[in-house]
Amino acid sequence: MHMADALISPVIGGTMWVATAGVAAYSIKKIQDDLEEKKVPLMGVMGAFVFASQMINFSIPGTGSSGHLGGGLILAAMLGPYAGFLAMASILLIQALFFGDGGLLAYGCNVFNLGFYTCFITYPLIFKWFVKKGLSAKRIMAGSMIAAIVGLQLGAFSVVLETFFSGKTELPFSTFVLMMQPIHLAIGIVEGLVTAAVLTFVWKARPELIEKQVSGKISDNTSLKRIIYGLAITAVIIGGGLSWFASSNPDGLEWSMKKTAGITELAESGGIYGILSDIQSKTAFLPDYSFKNDDSVSEEQASETSTEATWPAVDAGTTVSGLVGGAMTLVLAVMIGFFIRYVKKRKKKVTA
Repeated sequence: MHMADALISPVIGGTMWVATAGVAAYSIKKIQDDLEEKKVPLMGVMGAFVFASQMINFSIPGTGSSGHLGGGLILAAMLGPYAGFLAMASILLIQALFFGDGGLLAYGCNVFNLGFYTCFITYPLIFKWFVKKGLSAKRIMAGSMIAAIVGLQLGAFSVVLETFFSGKTELPFSTFVLMMQPIHLAIGIVEGLVTAAVLTFVWKARPELIEKQVSGKISDNTSLKRIIYGLAITAVIIGGGLSWFASSNPDGLEWSMKKTAGITELAESGGIYGILSDIQSKTAFLPDYSFKNDDSVSEEQASETSTEATWPAVDAGTTVSGLVGGAMTLVLAVMIGFFIRYVKKRKKKVTA
């Protein structure tokens, strides 16, 4: 559900940038008081885990479409909504800048669609409601399923609204929404199952982590080493190898565009679109999670190569992308976490 720049107008893109920046600033302010130092590495490794997981598109049977994990609900349940939102913002920034996944103008839209609804709507209002009387595997499953489905439905509807208010007549509202919502319902079911599996695993390994997160804080006695090592190893396995098994079918957004407008991409050039496209072409050193094509390879040759793509798509470029992207996300999220801790300490010194 990563939107490209051509799907939105500069006004909508700028508005969503401001909205996302505002939510991020508020999140930083909120977690200055409760971000324990031991949770900073967890924030980084969770970012790396979600980054790698988003590389695996799974097929939606009978549709010719595919979807991938959003991850916002997992981040919120493990880190809290504010740190979860910042981790999602870090993931999407790395993806947009260095892998060309999602537009720079559309960055605010993508963070909002994938991070805001799950972190600030469905996690506190749905997931926590299901588990407020005590955690159990059944309650985690029920809360994860409903929260993931509703979160993805809100995100998909937000995409439709953003294209509608951007004046994208190629994607008429009524047709587009009738494509987007059902296909993301199917994707949401898978997201709910994966989320429940991850949270149940963590709850069984370190029940106090999920319990304390639901209630507010991590106990000083909570050891996160086992969880951090487990997630880090899992991220390496997913990004380094399992990403080869991603479905090559168009994702839910591309599939909906194809059904609505007959194309999977819209075209915009010049102005702000051209400027941001030039920036992204220079920063994205692993575009589409692969090595850059040789400029001498013609579009026809590239098309033939794509048509002949096999499954699993064993590719060194994908492996490098998974490992490098995960590491970059980890570093960025940890830097954000330690920056927040630094600001908090400085404030304490000033007021002391």
